[in-house]
Amino acid sequence: MRRSRFVVLVSSLLLAVGTALTGAATAQASSQAATGGYVALGDSYSSGVGAGSYISSSGDCKRSTKAYPYLWAAAHSPSTFDFTACSGARTGDVLSGQLGPLSSATALVSVSVGGNDAGFADVMTTCVTQSDSACISRINTARAYVDSTLPGKLDSVYSAIRSKAPSARVVVLGYPRFYQLGTTCLGLSEAKRKAVNDASDHLNTAIGKRAASHGFVFGDVRSTFTGHEICSGDSWLHSVNWLNIGESYHPKAPGQSGGYLPVLTAND
Repeated sequence: MRRSRFVVLVSSLLLAVGTALTGAATAQASSQAATGGYVALGDSYSSGVGAGSYISSSGDCKRSTKAYPYLWAAAHSPSTFDFTACSGARTGDVLSGQLGPLSSATALVSVSVGGNDAGFADVMTTCVTQSDSACISRINTARAYVDSTLPGKLDSVYSAIRSKAPSARVVVLGYPRFYQLGTTCLGLSEAKRKAVNDASDHLNTAIGKRAASHGFVFGDVRSTFTGHEICSGDSWLHSVNWLNIGESYHPKAPGQSGGYLPVLTAND
């Protein structure tokens, strides 16, 4: 009986020590994730257009202190933080003007790009101002571009990121679905809303495949935005904003903090 109690006591001590060591290792891994530099690349969904509180020095790039890169850096205090994402950026803009801060010391990179290459702004303009058939025709043109041309452009960006930041963890952020379907909602018809959502899914699939082929993580934000689409009654996305057209169809501040930030945090 005494030996049995002794065995139980030793086993309990070993379990406690093991738990403590595991906890220490987890804490160390978490600390390492914030060690080194963080570079935030991409388009308006990364710069924070629509979230307000723009950094004056960022000019037309409209980088926001409420954007997910800024929020992540504030919470994790990386050794360096370079925020080069810019409103309107396409893959070529990322290649030509955003990669400068990347280096062997970069530990984390986030990037969202591809929507502007596919003509997102023109798609939404067509769908808002023209007929269902014109909207769907323009979306089909964009889908064809996503299939034929965008993968090569993404490959160029992803290869350049890996070349300049060989040790970094790279998280490629996707785009939300824009509309909640099956609800009464002013504005676009149900057919248009469904076509826009399907196009977003198509784009996300293409981006996710290219990210995976480079060994990058794809951060899918569609789940975090579920229930917060336009027409949901609690939208984290701007609809058409005629007073500030550039903010249309971009995440509000809650979309950055509740839609994008948790996905980056879960994958950093």
